[in-house]
Amino acid sequence: MRGKGRQAAALALPMLGAHRARRLALVALLAGGAACAWRWRAVLDPVTITAAVAGCPAAPLGFLGVHIVASLLFIPRTLLAIVAGLLFGIVWGIVWAALGSVAGAVAGFLVARYVNSGLIDLESSAPILAPVERGGWRAVAVLRLIPVIPHSVANYGLGLTRLPLGSYALGSLVGQLPMTIAYVELGAAGERLMIGGAHWIKPTLIGLAALALSLLLPAIARRRVR
Repeated sequence: MRGKGRQAAALALPMLGAHRARRLALVALLAGGAACAWRWRAVLDPVTITAAVAGCPAAPLGFLGVHIVASLLFIPRTLLAIVAGLLFGIVWGIVWAALGSVAGAVAGFLVARYVNSGLIDLESSAPILAPVERGGWRAVAVLRLIPVIPHSVANYGLGLTRLPLGSYALGSLVGQLPMTIAYVELGAAGERLMIGGAHWIKPTLIGLAALALSLLLPAIARRRVR
């Protein structure tokens, strides 16, 4: 029996090492990608991204793929919301931008859980993480409404909690929606203005109103909690 136990332990060590190596490789890949995105951030403008995505055979799927990668590499999701407005217009822009923001949020959440895999002692972090876990999707929605917390940072940070994936996804959708609507409206207004079309004032005003609302909602939520 002791011999079998030793053999099992000997086999487990290489597997553990390979798993850790895969996690470190993933972290290095994401860090390198984020560094490249920062280095060439000047080319990451809405018009350039819109032109690149528009050339895909299936533009909506291409947009979702770009949104997921952008969320993992700390590229602001507001940039992608503007792209959605430029590319798809108001209604479908909101649909695809909302789906993209949730897909990117889920990707970062799952990556954080995979990379962590016991590296961080969640018990010792309970005082910080417990309020979010108790609040469920509502706590996630409130966090998403705080404009100073970057999208990617929240994705990775919330991946360290014990939140169910469904609650996390729902809270992300609800919390990110006001800002998504605001920037899609502004993107659609910009697209109409660039081609010399009319009716760009209305989406601009709606976008500014939604942006103002998204900035006021965190303060309202804090008052209600108090």
